[in-house]
Amino acid sequence: MPLTRLDIAGYRSVRQLHLELGPVTVVVGPNGSGKTNLYRALYLLAAAADGRLARTLAEEGGTPSVLWAGPRDPKKPARVRVTVDLDDLTYELQCGVVPSAPGEPRPTMFTLDPEVKEEHLWAHSGGRRLVLMERKDRTAFIRDADGKRITFPTELWGAESVMDQLSEPHRFPRLSEVQRTLSAWRFYHHFRTDPDALPRHPQVGVRTPVLASDGRDLAAALQTIWEIGDERALEQGIDDAFPGAKLEVRAEDGRFSLFLHMPGLSRPMAAAELSDGTLRYLCLLAALLSPRPPPFLALNEPETSLHPDLLEPLGRLIVRASEYSQVWVTTHAEPLARVISDHSGNAPVHLEKQQGATTVKRDGSGE
Repeated sequence: MPLTRLDIAGYRSVRQLHLELGPVTVVVGPNGSGKTNLYRALYLLAAAADGRLARTLAEEGGTPSVLWAGPRDPKKPARVRVTVDLDDLTYELQCGVVPSAPGEPRPTMFTLDPEVKEEHLWAHSGGRRLVLMERKDRTAFIRDADGKRITFPTELWGAESVMDQLSEPHRFPRLSEVQRTLSAWRFYHHFRTDPDALPRHPQVGVRTPVLASDGRDLAAALQTIWEIGDERALEQGIDDAFPGAKLEVRAEDGRFSLFLHMPGLSRPMAAAELSDGTLRYLCLLAALLSPRPPPFLALNEPETSLHPDLLEPLGRLIVRASEYSQVWVTTHAEPLARVISDHSGNAPVHLEKQQGATTVKRDGSGE
């Protein structure tokens, strides 16, 4: 189910934005232009599918802080709206703040929680749009496998999506399909590289086809690629970035450690000795060469801490990953965007701020 279109409204710096997506989408812009807000909006959909919507918004400062802060019509409710086209389906999520319940002596203390105001799922066929699911506040109806309109049997929990509250997913195959797809999306936006970062120290090793979001299981993930993944691509990715270097993973009492053999050095460098950029590149390598590629892979500012010489091999790795997964990249680095564009044929998307709102340009022309 490829993601072909993204619409965002009322989210942080994004007043209204429309974006068409291809096999690889690179979003470029200066600090404060809103790049990360687009990434976060996509992440909200994955969180909603997993039952983590309330927690995710709370970690961003709560629902009131993520609403568009610019001028808006006071007669219209303040809402975050994220809409995506997935193949022949359209899914939409609308959230607002939790209202005070009438008759209660005091308002709820859970003021950071969202209130899902509306959810929709539509199917497109022959120029027609069929409603498969429609939610308004705490009630919803869904069409079952036979196309019958079924009222959701219980009152919905306002802070989470219908997707997380399906007790009989086999009865609602299209909605279940969307839930599985969004849950399988993969996001990488923070690899710790400080001295206490887990990738720098021995970790219990198990076969790891999917690198953890913080890179804690890096050694096991790289060893997994060696054993059941694309060993040649892994070796090529190392040699492109560090000519002549060789990776080594050691296991002692079930704990895996990472070493890098560099030309001219008489001993390998342990993960604790690697530079921040080297360690981060190895994390990106493990994420992009996963033996279990996701349907959608998002990287937020992958160039952080990387030497400019690493942008070319990283860009080629990203384009290679787009052969197996749809890839989204937000970056400050114009050179990285150019490498990806040159190798993929997809023009980067440029962002800027206009009167406080994130706007999109392509090839320097307003969209």
